[in-house]
Amino acid sequence: MSGIKQPNPWYVGVVSGMASYIDSAAIVSNGTALVIYQKALGITSAEIGILSGILTLCIALGAFFGGRLGDYYGRRNVFIITMAMVLMGSLLLAFSAHFMFLLVGTVLVGLATGADLPVSLATISEAATDNNRGKIIGLSNLLWFAGICATMAISALVGGWGKTGAQTLYLHVGLVAAILLVLRWSLPESPMWLVAHQERLSGKATVRAQKNSYADLIRGKYLWPFMALSLFYMFTNLAANTGGQFGAYVAVNIVGISVEKNALWNLLLMPVGVLSGLLFMKLVDTSKRMLVFIIGACFFAGGFFMPVVLNFSSISWFCCLLFTAIGSGMAFEGMMKVWSQESFPTMLRATAQGAIVGLARLTCGVLAFVTPVLLDAGPVVLYSILSTVVASGMFIGWLCFHGKQRNEFSSEAEILSDKSPDFLSTSTHSATTN
Repeated sequence: MSGIKQPNPWYVGVVSGMASYIDSAAIVSNGTALVIYQKALGITSAEIGILSGILTLCIALGAFFGGRLGDYYGRRNVFIITMAMVLMGSLLLAFSAHFMFLLVGTVLVGLATGADLPVSLATISEAATDNNRGKIIGLSNLLWFAGICATMAISALVGGWGKTGAQTLYLHVGLVAAILLVLRWSLPESPMWLVAHQERLSGKATVRAQKNSYADLIRGKYLWPFMALSLFYMFTNLAANTGGQFGAYVAVNIVGISVEKNALWNLLLMPVGVLSGLLFMKLVDTSKRMLVFIIGACFFAGGFFMPVVLNFSSISWFCCLLFTAIGSGMAFEGMMKVWSQESFPTMLRATAQGAIVGLARLTCGVLAFVTPVLLDAGPVVLYSILSTVVASGMFIGWLCFHGKQRNEFSSEAEILSDKSPDFLSTSTHSATTN
C-alpha cells in the first residue's frame, strides 16, 4: 500500500459523498417541480402521485441492488454509471412534456440515487483511516443538508417562473451529476476492494473474500449488527420521514401556525442542525462517540414527544423542531453510516448498507399511506407512536454498539499492508477485465 499513490481521503469524501447531495436535491426538486408541471404541462394529481411514489420505490430498489453490484463489480464502475443515469434522467425530466418520458426520467433518477449511496459510502470508508473515517462519513451528512438548502434557495428564486422554474430545478441536479461524473472518472478503484476481489477470484479463504452474499448478513457474527442497524435506521427514519412529509400539514392544521411561519422556523434552525453535525464529526472518531450518541438520542426522541406533552402548542412545535435538529446531527443517519461501514467486511459492506437503506425507505413508503389515517385518529396518537418508535430504535442501536467498538477494518488493514504494489497492479487488471 505504501508504494501506491492514494488520493486524499477528504477529496474522495467530497466527490463520493456528493451522492447524499444528489439524493436530497433530487427528492426536494421533484416535489416542487411536479407541482409546477401540474399547471405548466397539465399533468394530473394522480400522475403526480404515481411519479412521487415511483421515485421513493426506485430509490429503495436502487439501494438494495446497487450495494450488491458495488461489492460484486467494484465501487468505481457503479458510481460512474449512477451519475450518468442521474444526468440522463434529469434531462428527461427537464425537457419532456409527456408523462411516459417523465416516468422514465423518474425511474432513472430514483434507481441511480438509491444505488449510489451505499457504494459511495463504501468508497469513502475504504479510503479513510480509523482516525478520520467517522469525520469524512459525517461530511456526507452535511452534503445531504447542503442539497436541501441549495434546492430550497433555487425554489425560492425560480418558483414563479412556471415551466422554466421546474426545468431549472431538474437541471441543477443534472449539472451537479455531470460535474461529479467527470470528477469520479479520475478516482481509482478502492485498493481494499481490489485485493478482496482478487482473493475471491483465486479462491483464497479470507473473510472478506468469502463473506460476500446476502445470506451472510443473516448468520454468524454479522446477523446482530445487521438486524440492529436495520431496526435502528428503520425506526428513526420513520419518524424523520413523517416529519418531513407531513410536518407542514401538522403545523398548519393542528398547531395552528401559518405555512410561512413554519418555514421560517425551519430556516432559522438550519444552523443548529449544521452545528450538531459538526460536533458529530469532531467527536465520532474519539472515545466520546457513544456519549454523543446518547445525548443526541435523547434530543431526537424527546423532540417527537414534546407536542404530546405540551398539547401541540406553538412552543411545543418549536421545541420539536429544535430538539430533532440537534438530535438528528448527533444520533441519526450519520451514526448509522459509520456503524454500518465498520461492521461488515469489504465484499459485504455496500451490500449491507444498501439493504439497510432499502428496508428503511420501503417502510417509510408504506407508512406514508396510513399516516393520514393516524392523523385522523388524533395527532397525539401518531406522535406518541413516533416518539416510542424512535426511542426503541435508539435503544437497539445502543444495545448493539455500546460495548467494544466493532471495526472490520482492523484485520483488513493488516492484510492489505502485506500486499505489494505488483499484486495490486495485477488486481487492477483483473478487476477491469472481469
